[in-house]
Amino acid sequence: MPEPFKNLFSLALIEKMASDIHKNDSTFDKSSFIKRAAFKLDELELKARSEQISEALYAYLPSDFERAGAILLESLAPVSLNQNTDDIGNEGLSAWAIMPLNSYVGKYGLEHFSLSMKLLKEMTKRFSSEFGIRYFLLHDPVATLAVLQEWAVDENYHVRRLASEGSRPRLPWAMQLPEFIKHPQPLVDLLSLMKDDDEEYVRRSVANHLNDIAKDHPELVADIAVSWMKGASKDRQRLVKHACRTLFKDGNTQVLAAFGFQQIRIDDAKLTIDKDLVEMGDAITFSLELQAPTNGKSRKLMIDYVVHHQKANGKTSPKVFKWKNMTQDASETLCLAKRHAFKPISTRVYHSGEHFIEVLVNGNSVARVGFALQVS
Repeated sequence: MPEPFKNLFSLALIEKMASDIHKNDSTFDKSSFIKRAAFKLDELELKARSEQISEALYAYLPSDFERAGAILLESLAPVSLNQNTDDIGNEGLSAWAIMPLNSYVGKYGLEHFSLSMKLLKEMTKRFSSEFGIRYFLLHDPVATLAVLQEWAVDENYHVRRLASEGSRPRLPWAMQLPEFIKHPQPLVDLLSLMKDDDEEYVRRSVANHLNDIAKDHPELVADIAVSWMKGASKDRQRLVKHACRTLFKDGNTQVLAAFGFQQIRIDDAKLTIDKDLVEMGDAITFSLELQAPTNGKSRKLMIDYVVHHQKANGKTSPKVFKWKNMTQDASETLCLAKRHAFKPISTRVYHSGEHFIEVLVNGNSVARVGFALQVS
C-alpha cells in the first residue's frame, strides 16, 4: 500500500526542521520543539500535524517576531525552481516543512506586514505560501493585493503562481475569502496580468481561479472568456477553456459561442436505448442519430449527456457527463453510441425507479428518454 499522505509530516521532518533552525539560533530548544511538534503524531491527520508543528514553532522561536522571522529566513534552503516537494534532504527548510511555517507567519505576523510578505515570498519559492497569504488577504486586503500585483510579474514563476493560487476565493483545503467571493473584480484585475504567462504552471492556476469565480459569478467569467479569446494564443485559449469547464457543463451559450459552438436548434435528433430496465451493476447503451444541417454548412458540436438519477423523495437529480466534441459536415448524418454503467460509488446513493438519459448539443437539450433502474 502507498504511504499515507499525512506521513509527509513525519518525525524525521520535524527533527530536520529543528536542526535547520538550531543552526541559525543556538538558543532554539530542539528537543522540546521535537517533543511538542511530534506529540501523538500518529493520531493526527495532515492538516492537524501541520498546525501542531506551527504551534510548536510559536512556543520555541523567539517571541519577538522580527527576530524569529530573521531566523526563519536564514534557515531556508537554497532556491531551486524545480522543487521536489517530497524531498526533505535539502540543506535548510523546504518542501513540506514550509506549510507549518506558512501558518506561523499568517497567525503571528499580521502586525509585521513587510517582513511577513518577504517571508511568504521566499517560502513560496521552496514550496508554496498559498495558505499563509490568505491571513493577510482577510486582515488587510488592499495592502496585500497591492503586493500580489507586484508578484504577478515577478521573475520567479513560483511567486507569480502564488499571486493567483493564494488569492483563489474557494481554494481547496484553505479558508475561504468571503469578500472576494462577493466582489471578485479586484481578483480579475490581478489575473489579467498573468493570462499570457510563459509558464503553464501559472496559467493553470489562473484557469482554476477563474473557475472558482464562475461558480458564483458565471456572467462575469463568461464576459472574461469572450474578451480574452479575442486574438488569443493557443496557450491562452487552453487557459480560457479550462477556466470555463463549469460553464461548459452548464451549457453557457455565451462561452460556447466564444469557442465556436453556436446556439443551434436540432429537430432531427433521435435517441434510443438498448433496454428499458437496468439492474444495479449493469450498464445501459444509448444511441444518438443527428441529421445533417439544412443550411448546407458544417457546424461544431459539443455533445454531452445527462443522467437524471432518482432520489429518495421521488424527484430526480441531474449529473452531466462529457461525451464528444466534433464537427458535423453539411451532408453528414451522425450516429453515436455510448455505454453508461451503474455501479456502487461512494459519492452517490442509487434508488430504484424511473431515470432519464438526456442529450445536450451545444448546451441545448435535443433528446430525452426514460428507463427504470432496479437496485436490489
